[in-house]
Amino acid sequence: ARGERRKVRSDWMELEQKRGISITSTVLQFPYKDHVINLLDTPGHQDFSEDTYRTLTAADSAVMVIDAAKGIEEQTKKLFEVTKERGIPVFTFINKMDRPANEPLQLLDEIESVLGLTPVPMNWPIGDGPDFKGVYDRATREVHLFGRTEHNATVARVEVSTLDDPRLLEVLGERAVAQLQEDVELLDGVLPEFNHEGLYRAKITPVYFGSALTNFGVQLFFDSFVEMAPMPGPRRTADGEALVPAIQDNFSGFIFKIQSNMNPQHRDSVAFLRVCSGRFERSMVVRHPREGKDVRLSSSHRLFAQERETVEEAYPGDVIGLVSSGQFAIGDTLCTGPDVAFEPMPRFQPEHFARLIHTDTNRYKQFWKGLSQLQKEGAIQVFYQPSQVSREPVLAAVGELQFDVVRFRLESEYNTETRMERLPYTVARWVDAPQEIIDKLPWSNNALHLEDAKGRTVALFRTEWMFNSFRDSYAKDIPFRSIRDLELALTE
Repeated sequence: ARGERRKVRSDWMELEQKRGISITSTVLQFPYKDHVINLLDTPGHQDFSEDTYRTLTAADSAVMVIDAAKGIEEQTKKLFEVTKERGIPVFTFINKMDRPANEPLQLLDEIESVLGLTPVPMNWPIGDGPDFKGVYDRATREVHLFGRTEHNATVARVEVSTLDDPRLLEVLGERAVAQLQEDVELLDGVLPEFNHEGLYRAKITPVYFGSALTNFGVQLFFDSFVEMAPMPGPRRTADGEALVPAIQDNFSGFIFKIQSNMNPQHRDSVAFLRVCSGRFERSMVVRHPREGKDVRLSSSHRLFAQERETVEEAYPGDVIGLVSSGQFAIGDTLCTGPDVAFEPMPRFQPEHFARLIHTDTNRYKQFWKGLSQLQKEGAIQVFYQPSQVSREPVLAAVGELQFDVVRFRLESEYNTETRMERLPYTVARWVDAPQEIIDKLPWSNNALHLEDAKGRTVALFRTEWMFNSFRDSYAKDIPFRSIRDLELALTE
């Protein structure tokens, strides 16, 4: 748990700081040994939004952080499906080894059986919890000893030794040294060796052990990461038939995230752009293919939580923030040279639904302005009942936490109070049929008829069984599409 003293600096949202969890993804850039690392930090709790999934589309590699005591959690499996689908190499850091943990071999077996990745440990833990003594680095054949700090300081002392160093017996004891030697023999004799091709093809994952809170094992991880991770490479276009090389004269990039009101001093919207090719220069004029016009990118920033720093230039792999007056949308491409469109953003089926009611009629305009902005950010989807004049919104989200986020942000950023009524639906399907046929279907509380923001018919059902029963009884010949089916149909 994160106490007040240990707030993560990248958690800028007031609700994040109150709850001690990350709710939205953020971007960190830092130099490391002649490299520049762009770290896209995503929430790790079980209830996150599509923002987390979309952030992965901007990544060249993924770092999967596993709690050594909990193993692979449900949200990890969901995120891994995105990396697998897009062929993103995965590095694994098994965290919290200084607390009671599962057996290392058990954790490796879980990675293989649950995710289908072949784990290759690059280092190996010596004990866990109060008996955690450090890690053995397989590449250098050195032992990095973990030194506990006094008064809960957050950086562990580290000493480096070798297997034949007599000091090991003094520090670890005879039993631990014998166990380590046995483990090393097992690692070298049984487990597969690391190879770059397997990593780049997303078939294997290098595994590291440590304690992020005390910074132990983090440097070992990054030392290895900058040597092994792929450099920014070509990006596939929307039709899947071409690749846009990173090294070329023409600039290109895509918007993967929009965030408004990050800083109370700047009541604006920021579009996060991943540079894919060429060189970005501040105030350059680029093509905006969706709008069919040119735009000048004069306000560009490097972002860290609420802090901003002007960016003069950026290169493939970099992420920059563009101040937006509403002209950019998630998935937009910006480029020089011929128009280009990259692979579409992944969409995920909403599983939670709630009716949002604004309770202050004097703040009507602010309510709709705020809701419209949150919808543009992709935080939630908004549906409406077509028969209602007032168009009372129904929110649809991947995770329930987003409902709390919407209400909190409407109140804190737009000064408008709301109440929310949870709805008993779990299944949403888009109905692909003429309006006269849709109007004749027997809609009810078990099959709710709504429209999305684009005017497309959406049907909500309480259960998968109720959906199948409704379709089989009344609409056998009508296509009911999931959100992914819908997006595929639009791109065909």
